[in-house]
Formats: sequence, C-alpha cells, structure tokens
Amino acid sequence: MASPTAEHSSETLPKGSSILAPIVLAGATGALGLLIAHHLRRRGVSVRALVRPESSHKAEAESLRKQGVEVVAVDYSSVADLTKACQGATCIISALSGLRDIIVDTQTRLLEAAVAAGVPRFIPSDFSADFTTLPEGSNRNFDLRREFQRRLDTAPIRATSILNGMFMDLLKGQAPLVQPGIGRIVYWGDADQPLDFTTMVDTADFTAAAALDDTTPRYLRVAGQVASIRGVQAAASQALGQPFKLLRVGSVGVLATMIKVTRTLMPAPNDVFPPWQGMQYMHNMLSGQAKLHPLDTARYPDIRYTQIRELLAEK
Repeated sequence: MASPTAEHSSETLPKGSSILAPIVLAGATGALGLLIAHHLRRRGVSVRALVRPESSHKAEAESLRKQGVEVVAVDYSSVADLTKACQGATCIISALSGLRDIIVDTQTRLLEAAVAAGVPRFIPSDFSADFTTLPEGSNRNFDLRREFQRRLDTAPIRATSILNGMFMDLLKGQAPLVQPGIGRIVYWGDADQPLDFTTMVDTADFTAAAALDDTTPRYLRVAGQVASIRGVQAAASQALGQPFKLLRVGSVGVLATMIKVTRTLMPAPNDVFPPWQGMQYMHNMLSGQAKLHPLDTARYPDIRYTQIRELLAEK
C-alpha cells in the first residue's frame, strides 16, 4: 500500500467546510477507515470514530486516539445508541465492511440514527467500481450495496457515494493480473479495455475532501489511473525491471463460466471475499460494464494520485 506523504494532500479546506463540528466515521478501525481518519485529521477536522466495545482498546483504536480522534464505543444494534453518537455531526462516513448484516442492516441503523440526529450528509461504504451500471446478480457484494442504496435514496438526507474502481494496491498480490514469477499479465477478454485503479490511500484522501465539500453530487467517481491491460503490462515492466508478456486465459464469457464453477465447488457463503467474489469483480471490470464515467478525479486538485508504476516499484 502506498504510504501517505505530504504530496498527497494539503491542509487547505474546501470552500464552505467547517472543522468545528465533527465528522462521524463508522468502521474506523478497518484498513480504509484508519486511512480516512488520518486524512481527515491532516485536514484539521474533528473526527468521532465509532467502534464496537470489544475494539475500543485494540491497537487500531489507540492509534486513532494518538491522532486526536475521539473514539466512541457504540452498540451497532441500537439505533438509540448510534443516534446519541451522531449528535452534532456534519457528515457520517461509513467504511464498514461485511455482508448483508453489515452493508444493509447495520448501515440502515446508522442511516436511521443520522436522520434522527439531524446530520445533513451521509457517505455510504461503497468504494468500488460502478455497481450502478451492473445487472442484478452479477456481483453479490455489489447487490448488497445496491439494496442499501435504495434505502438511502428514500431517506431525508444528502448522500454521496464514492466510486474508485479497483483498489490499485491489489495489483501487488491479491488480484491475479500481475504475475512477476512467470513474467506475465494474466487477463480475460480485451487487452485494450480501460480499467479504473485508485490506491486505498488516495481513495481515503478523496473521501476526506468530499466529506468537507458541501456541494458534492449523489455520486463521485475517481480513478487515480485509468489503464488497459497493455498499460498494466508497460507499468509492470518499467517498475519491476523485467519484461512482461500478456497471457490471455480466455474471453470474459470463459471467466463467467469459471465463476459459476468456483462458486459451486467453493461457495463459502459467509466469507466477504471468497475466490469467486474476486473473480466477479474482475469480470465486472474486464467486461467494461463497471467502467467509471464521468470521472471526478480532478475535483480536488490538491490530491496527487499514485500511479501503477509507482505502486509496483515500492518495496
């Protein structure tokens, strides 16, 4: 993961923002949540992190406190408890991660609490490729976000979803595209299909800026770099100092078949990211169905975005 540096954001607050009232952050002890808290504090913002009681004394919570974050233990099953924790906030950011019990049920309670507390804005835990353009059933995790989206869009609160494509960090191992051991870029479909990548650090920085921006639309789409498979090939060859060749496994239809087989053999219904879920994500991107458009990457000019070549060159 790219490390945050002074180049990635300034201390300048967007017009119309306030650092006095807190921003409430749910899921603050997760990888993305910790980074969002960091970038909010860098911008001089008061942050109230909601954590489960069992997490309030863990290392992540202590790290938040050292940054000046107010850590509040809450019962996520209680709307009343959440409402109390949301009082006086200007915006709720959810970086919660999980399956239906979290993305739909817990976020719904958080939404109800935000409305009850009179919080004007809500940023849900979307942080993904553009699931709004995908058919139902093409991605289980995106279907859950779409289900919550329908609830969010009927609530009396201003919502902004941040869509960032694939976390670029996954190219360093978790996503199967870049294979240094065999010097190949593995893919399905069209090697010239544009793909959206943003590091987790840059996504967090963009989210912090958006939380301070009272003029955000319903969706913000950001891509630190748009690159095709051939672009990833060039970046990997330059960053790692070795030639990479393309290895086309098959069409996106072949990938769809592989997903069905993998899901049948290894369903893992209670895992957030079983192997077939990652394959669904790859299919959504490589098919072009989840391509971000239009892009709002330049909306906050103080953010400098990490490029694929830079990420892969990091030791």
